[in-house]
Amino acid sequence: MPSEIPAVVVDRLPHYLRALRILLDDGVEVISSRELGEALGATPAQIRKDLSYFGRFGKQGRGYDVAALLSDLTRILGLEYAWPVVLVGVGRLGRAIITYPGLTPEGFHVRAAFDANPRIVGSDVDSVHVRPTSEMESYIRSEGIDIAIIATPGDVAQDVVNRLVASGIRGILNYAPMTPHVPRGVTVRTIDPVQALQTMTFYLRDSTGQDDAATRRKRGRRSNSRR
Repeated sequence: MPSEIPAVVVDRLPHYLRALRILLDDGVEVISSRELGEALGATPAQIRKDLSYFGRFGKQGRGYDVAALLSDLTRILGLEYAWPVVLVGVGRLGRAIITYPGLTPEGFHVRAAFDANPRIVGSDVDSVHVRPTSEMESYIRSEGIDIAIIATPGDVAQDVVNRLVASGIRGILNYAPMTPHVPRGVTVRTIDPVQALQTMTFYLRDSTGQDDAATRRKRGRRSNSRR
């Protein structure tokens, strides 16, 4: 079934999950596709079509049982049990990922971290032990880890990806500024805040596609002030 479901639909499911949790916390027991669409900024037709890929949910004229739909989507996303994770790259970003409190409640547990810097290896970050990258493959195999997070510099990231895949990793969350190449069957999600900002600035330009003169002048003043 997964190969038949558009990726954009799967990408929307976590948004549904978050909205349903908020609704349940607010005491909402039943919700219509129109109301759920309003909460998500989507049309009722999109809600119904997205959910139809995974079965039949809700009742005509009554809507969706919030708790039941939340449980179903949790199961569909594979979040009914914990996922052990390894992190590669324990710089400032890597440390922020390890200490981020939002991973564990969602079932993702960083079990071990790896780094090539001997000054970092052997330390502990929020109870996660930093190991040398030479131990990475053996640890992943022995612990049966499926998911890895990469927070390394871009010039070494592909080598890290190759080693992770060879060790049995099937899912990679990539923070390195590069596009990983992986074989079929390995899922990669890349998060690049610089690229996100670059696409955002496209929409900040005026409708003619040219910068407003006043905006250019202000940008020039900011650039000059940094010199």
